[in-house]
Amino acid sequence: MATYLYRLGRTAYRRWPYFIAAWLIALVGIGGVATTISKPMVDSFSIPGIPSEQAQQLQQELFPEAGDAFDQASATVVVAAPEGEELADPANTARVDALLTELRTLPQMPADGTPGAAQLVSPVDAAEGQRQQMLDAAADQGTPVDRAEANAAALAPLSANGRIGTITWTFDVATVTDVEPATQDAVLAAVDEARASGLTAEVNGAGMQSFAPPGASSELIGIAIAALVLVLTFGSLVAAGLPIVTALIGVGIGSLLVVGATAFWELGTMTPTLATMLGLAVGIDYALFILSRYRSELLHTDDRSEAAGRALGTAGSAVVFAGLTVIIALSALALVRIPFLTTMGLAAAATVLVAVLIALTLTPAILGMLKGKAFAGRVRTEKSGDTTGNGVRWARLVARAPALVAVLAVVVLGALAIPMKDLHLALPSDTTAPTETTQRKAADLMTEAFGPGRQGPLVVVVDGRDVSDPSARSAAYGEVAQWAADQGDVANAQVIGVNADNTGAQVLVTPRSGPDDEATLTLLDDLRATSPDIEASTGVTVGVTGLTAIQTDVSEKLQDALLPYLAVVVGLAFILLMVVFRSLLVPLTATIGFLLSVLATLGATILVFQEGVGGLFEGAPLMSFMPILVIGIVFGLAMDYQVFLVTRMREAFVHGDTAPEAVVDGFRHGARVVAAAAAIMISVFAAFMLQDEPLIQSIGFALAAAVFFDAVIVRMTLIPALMYLMGDTAWWLPRWLDRILPDVDVEGQQLGRPGQTPARETWPDADGPDGPNDLDGERELVDAGRHRA
Repeated sequence: MATYLYRLGRTAYRRWPYFIAAWLIALVGIGGVATTISKPMVDSFSIPGIPSEQAQQLQQELFPEAGDAFDQASATVVVAAPEGEELADPANTARVDALLTELRTLPQMPADGTPGAAQLVSPVDAAEGQRQQMLDAAADQGTPVDRAEANAAALAPLSANGRIGTITWTFDVATVTDVEPATQDAVLAAVDEARASGLTAEVNGAGMQSFAPPGASSELIGIAIAALVLVLTFGSLVAAGLPIVTALIGVGIGSLLVVGATAFWELGTMTPTLATMLGLAVGIDYALFILSRYRSELLHTDDRSEAAGRALGTAGSAVVFAGLTVIIALSALALVRIPFLTTMGLAAAATVLVAVLIALTLTPAILGMLKGKAFAGRVRTEKSGDTTGNGVRWARLVARAPALVAVLAVVVLGALAIPMKDLHLALPSDTTAPTETTQRKAADLMTEAFGPGRQGPLVVVVDGRDVSDPSARSAAYGEVAQWAADQGDVANAQVIGVNADNTGAQVLVTPRSGPDDEATLTLLDDLRATSPDIEASTGVTVGVTGLTAIQTDVSEKLQDALLPYLAVVVGLAFILLMVVFRSLLVPLTATIGFLLSVLATLGATILVFQEGVGGLFEGAPLMSFMPILVIGIVFGLAMDYQVFLVTRMREAFVHGDTAPEAVVDGFRHGARVVAAAAAIMISVFAAFMLQDEPLIQSIGFALAAAVFFDAVIVRMTLIPALMYLMGDTAWWLPRWLDRILPDVDVEGQQLGRPGQTPARETWPDADGPDGPNDLDGERELVDAGRHRA
């Protein structure tokens, strides 16, 4: 691989106008096509095959008018009278009527004469009308009055004390993404007017969800910090700007590809942010590694195209495999068979692929364009002969007590991983939104008025098509409602609808606990566990669905997928690193380090976001797909630093250094650039914590913490300590396995020593077996630790 990348680097440097023009044409062309064919993004967290999805399909068979729980463009305005007053008081009635009048005139509201328009009524009038209907129905059916009153209260849009009420409607749109931002703004303005009149008013619901991409302020902050780090690293304004320019072009192309992909697949609103976050971080880092190696090669040759070729043949090889690990980890999300996670992972992987291609072709091309001005704009100078830096000092410090250093690193990471035992996953909802948002305030008002279970109802779908007697079917529906009501933690269960031919019914189950409480999850399990009993006694078929049930099933599916996915990426990591380093112990220590990094990262994220330690964020369950997404990304990033740092060690070992000397040499050439790359990634990821979206905040924190743990504690502390302890055996590989594994030459062994131009004769086995260039024989010497180039 090194020789091919060497050729690519020299060609891109010399033919720079063609490469730069090709990328600019690609940017414009992809942009034009993507913006033409793109469709809105949809946040759908459903997973085909889960029990709640199957129950929802049954519901849609029996009740064709029932839509997708995730695609209902509903909205709820919660209004509250001042303390000590009721909404039925004349002054408050006038305020509510004014709010309703304003809402009815807004765009995309239900048309007059439709059932949706009938929902836009005063909570007081709606509650009384609903109560009277239930009492009349109870009289016709012989139902006790007290039960009818309880059922009416369970569904009433007015609190028992008459102070808080709800106004709920569904926008007149096909899907939730069709609700215009202007419509949402008009609703918020109407709510503001209600507040100004003296009411407490808040609004939430899926129809009020924003699908607009987050602002670019986070990216700008991350780029600014990255620029500062690059200036300190290279001491040159021009060199500092090069990785940022290439990364921005890569992110632009990657983001446009994501936008264009919406024409073929449903992508969530988080997808572009994740792609941008990763593309920016790895794009800067990959260009940084190549540019740093290019500067190093210039110390050995005056031929800049030769230096560019060697930089790509060595650091470029590491970039290829580092990028490949990230791409594999993100693409492997498809193995979990969760559609929205698959598309998110593939979109991010595509962006990383673009970043790799940009680094390998555009970076040397821009170097060819700049030529001698690549390191212009000097802000400081360095002593070119100085081979002792902080990295070397740190490596020698670790060498004094490697066993103690390794134990301390493991203890620190292990302690951070302890909170993993309290992991609680859930999907985003209004009840877990930040407290300062109107969505959360509305949810809190509803909890105060009706109890937490009102926002987490379950729907039991009853299929009575196998029961031939109509009266027996009706009786069965009542028995199912009673069976549900007898479960623990149920505040109310009642039949809320029977289809036209009386072959199906829906039973609304209102828990006493909120949608994210363990008691509600236990209730869902109990309903499913005892459903065979009620089915046997009545002859009907039942299924449990509803938004709460779907979200719970998705969370459980994601949590169950964590270990299998972890096993896949760890296995792939081991194989890939074995090919890269031609060793068994180096990949083993690398994967152990990755496990420690990811467990510590998740533990720290649980402490900060789930438990609220530090007071920076409110305690709430972690988003269901955050851990598995972080595992995939952290895996790729961890292998990045492993490849970049340890390939330098192997390069030194291959060229004759002893194992301890190779560790020091790896730090001499790699520590500074790895530290700079880590600082850039940390700044880019941490900047996303300034966003308003809790999911983006938690992922930004987790990735920033992961880079710190992995780069500082694992790759630059634990790994060198273990390398010292293993000595020459670190590079041991059985001869039979050595013959099987492909020779990818990541460390650029085939390029010869610095200052030598690779010739045809130096290519692998060019003069046949057992000749002076036979790499099999050379590897035997390397394995024995005796080779001297």
